[in-house]
Amino acid sequence: MVSITQLHASTPALCPGLRCSAVWPAAAPASTALLSGAQQVGGPASCRWPPCRPRAGATAASGTGEEPWGAAALAGPEPHQGFPSDGPLMCALEQERRFRLPPKPPPTLQPVLHGGQRLEAALSCPHFLRRPRQHLIRSLAEARPEELTPHVMVLLAQHLARHRLREPQLLEAIAHFLVVQEAQLSSKVVQKLVLPFGRLNYLPLEQQFMPCLERILAREAGVAPLATVNILMSLCQLRCLPFRALHFVFSPGFINHISDTAVELELPGYRGPRLPRRQQVPIFPQPLITDRARCKYSHKDIVAEGLRQLLGEEKYRQDLTVPPGYCTDFLLCVSSSGAVLPVRTQDPFLPYPPRSCPQGQAASQSTTHDPAQRVVLMLRERWHFCRDGQVLLGSRALRERHLGLMGYQLLPLPFEELESQRGLPQLKSYLRQKLQALGLRWGPEGG
Repeated sequence: MVSITQLHASTPALCPGLRCSAVWPAAAPASTALLSGAQQVGGPASCRWPPCRPRAGATAASGTGEEPWGAAALAGPEPHQGFPSDGPLMCALEQERRFRLPPKPPPTLQPVLHGGQRLEAALSCPHFLRRPRQHLIRSLAEARPEELTPHVMVLLAQHLARHRLREPQLLEAIAHFLVVQEAQLSSKVVQKLVLPFGRLNYLPLEQQFMPCLERILAREAGVAPLATVNILMSLCQLRCLPFRALHFVFSPGFINHISDTAVELELPGYRGPRLPRRQQVPIFPQPLITDRARCKYSHKDIVAEGLRQLLGEEKYRQDLTVPPGYCTDFLLCVSSSGAVLPVRTQDPFLPYPPRSCPQGQAASQSTTHDPAQRVVLMLRERWHFCRDGQVLLGSRALRERHLGLMGYQLLPLPFEELESQRGLPQLKSYLRQKLQALGLRWGPEGG
């Protein structure tokens, strides 16, 4: 028994220059007999094919690489060839076509979304970064006020914070929503709305933003202590700790959850309630999660090797946590003359808390009797910035600011400069220039 598929597959080898219509009329009687189950006597030899007469244009078509034996053949012969549509040949061809080319399912009708619904659908999509910012801005602009629910705005705030998108129009919209809906928002929702401002180091232009948050803190401090701490942390990253609100938030209800190092450094003139020393906890005791997750992309290892060859192993410390709990990338001890000292011979920590200054002076001007200075090399990796690469994230800016206020001299190493160094020799030359610009010098060993 010869199937229609075998018959169809054998014909191109017989007459490669023919189109379907040149063969089907001659093959119709044999094909009909085969499909009806009749056994051909004599086998393949008795199936006589007429001489192949190429149709006009077939040679030209084959010369251009056009394949005459494909989906068009499965679709069946043209109607003018005279085959009945309900005949066994046409039925077999239609069945074969359906088997090989299954029909596409009809497209599902997408609901028409507007304004807040469209914004929520975009933010709920797992592929956040595939939604361009302009799409979010347009959805926000088209939304009616009643469509902008706290849930939608929290999704927007989380999206901006997660992807480090410092988009002023969207951040200002969140700030305005917070001010307008102040009476209806709990501190647990407010902490999520305020999060992107601290993380992205963006102080909104909305004039009522800070007064609104002070009122919320005064209202909610005793009800939701953890949310209050999170709001304070975001404001601390913005250098906007509310002086008056501290009297409301230092209460026994949440005193175990907060460290007031930021109060001590940012507001040296504050004389109100304080957290007992035994209840203070480190804020950055180890490299942050993003640094550990992206360690293979970090420049820390090659910078460490450059410092080892340049200064020697005894003249720097890596990943050292200094009181009250700030992790440093690299720390050097430097004498008053600028010589880099072996770290093992010096106390790498500056006294904490810093010695008080006379009233009215900045905390960063505090002095110490220790003649050795501490220089902290801070890596500024690409993911330490907002996505535009220009503004340092709030947590990074907070750590650097507090280390400076405690008396450490900072030497930032931006990712643009580190990425431009080709190999260890260039990096060593780069580090030498950076250190010499601070007036540092070191001996011939390792130089």
